Formats: sequence, C-alpha cells, structure tokens
Amino acid sequence: MTKTEEKDIEVSGPVGFISDEVSSELITMVRNVGPSVVQVRRDGRGGGAGVIWRSDGAILTNHHVVAGSGSVSVLLPDGRAFPARVLNQNPALDLALLKIDADDLPAALVDDSSRLRIGEMVFAVGHPWGQKNVVTAGIVSGLGHVPIPGSGRTAQYLRSDVHVAPGNSGGPMLNAGGAVVGITAMIFGGDMAVAVPSHVAAEWVGGLPSRRVFLGVSVEPVEFALTLPQSRREGRAAGLLLVAVDDDTPAARAGLKPGDVILAAAGKPVVDGEALLDVLSDNGLNRNLPLHIARGGVIREVAIDLAGEDPPLETSA
Repeated sequence: MTKTEEKDIEVSGPVGFISDEVSSELITMVRNVGPSVVQVRRDGRGGGAGVIWRSDGAILTNHHVVAGSGSVSVLLPDGRAFPARVLNQNPALDLALLKIDADDLPAALVDDSSRLRIGEMVFAVGHPWGQKNVVTAGIVSGLGHVPIPGSGRTAQYLRSDVHVAPGNSGGPMLNAGGAVVGITAMIFGGDMAVAVPSHVAAEWVGGLPSRRVFLGVSVEPVEFALTLPQSRREGRAAGLLLVAVDDDTPAARAGLKPGDVILAAAGKPVVDGEALLDVLSDNGLNRNLPLHIARGGVIREVAIDLAGEDPPLETSA
C-alpha cells in the first residue's frame, strides 16, 4: 500500500499510523467482541468489567471486583441489567465466576494464551472511569509469574504496555484476531498492564466442581486472647468470628454457631475472608473440610460436610 493510500489514525498505544485496511479490521474486531463485554457492579456502583464466558450466563471477572459483602449485578451491552450470583472465586488468581439468569448470550471467543509471544499486539476492552467500551492497544512485554502479596505464592501473568485504569479490571485482553487471551487484573500491575492468561482462567473454570461449594456463614476478622493448652499461658490469636450462620447449610449442620472463631481451615491459618475463600477453592472436589475453631476459650476441630448447594460465604470489614 502506498503512502497516499494510508490514513493517519491516532490509537492509544505504540501502534502509530496504520492503514485503512488494518483500521477497518480493528474496528470490526472491536464491534464483534463488544456484545461479550459486560459491566460488573457491586452495591449499585460501577466496579469493573466482565467477559461472557458461556452463553448460559456464566461471566468471568476479577475477584477484587466483587470481593466483600454486598449485592453484585451485571449490565449487558444491550442495556439489560441482572442480579448476579458469585458461583466461585479464587483470590490468589484474582478470578471470580458469576452467573446471571439469562440464556443465549454471545460468549467471547477464547484463544490459548500459552502460545503468545513477546512483541505480539494485544488490546484491552473495558470501562475505565465509567466510560463504556474503551479500547486501548499495546504489545506483550512479558510472560511469567507475579508474587501474590502476603501469600508467599505466585500467579501466572501476561504483562503488556496496554493502558488500563479503574474499570478495566475483569475485562478481556484480546489478541490481533479478536480472541480473549487474558482477563485484565490491574490489581497486580504497576505502570504496566497485567492480565491473568486465558489458558490459566480456562483451566480454573474447567476444574470447578459442578456444584457450588459454600459454608453458609458471615465472618469478621478478629484478634483475641487465648489460653494455650497444657502451658496455661495466655497468647494472642487471630481468626474469623462467625457473626451469622445460615440455617440448613454445611456450617449449621456441623454445629457451628455465631460467636465461634475459625482459626484454621484444612490446616491453613485464616485471618481474613479471602484466606478462607482461597482454602475453599483449593479444597476443590473434596467433600470434607476440617476446621479448627475457638469456642469459649477452647480449641476444637470440626469436620464440615460440603455436600449440597448453599448460600455463599460473605465477609464484612
């Protein structure tokens, strides 16, 4: 294509000047993916974006977009709004799977991010600062692992120089073919955009149990004095105070009561709601979950039978 056949188009990112033909392809790509990008709200406020993962109403977003107590809703590109249930979430990966009561939704095309190469073009679609369906462009600059603060663990990431802002979280990162190769998770990033690779997200969703796994409690982090067994010395402990236990749930059937304090789950200390959610996610298809609780100054072990579908665990600050 000659110089006279080119048109100067300003794009966000390092793309520079692009031809009419390429520009037309980009416009078509954005138009095609638009119906699959939703807005996720918590307590009626704009929290971030999400991707229609399956046509049955399953939507993938970031854990931090829906973390905490309160209602979650999804606004579709066609203007319809639905209350959303949090089916599962993984704080370590910063992923959450939502479900709305809608069928025949336009699921996004997902590609295998493990085949991405440094230098490939990528595009982020989201709602930065409340502006809907904003598209920014960049290139892949890194593939690897990023430390998860406070956990001693790492998560796989896709790093690029795509510009993102609050409201992009949970939205798709696309390759040049318009397929999802990542879920934008700017909570991991600094000056660079960071996304959870699509193959990691797909593996997580594919490994989820066919039923929801919840305890049926509301919790609040606490610190308290505890008399240590045998030595009778008093020490300090941290855990999750049960402020409510829903009827006919795994927690209620195991005999947990408001006022109990969960100290550990599956042998791992739990000092906040996210740590407990992380254990529930890691527990996977295991039916039983051992808990160490403090009740009346005495530490005891309780086995939770996770069979059945129950209301979700909620945390309160």
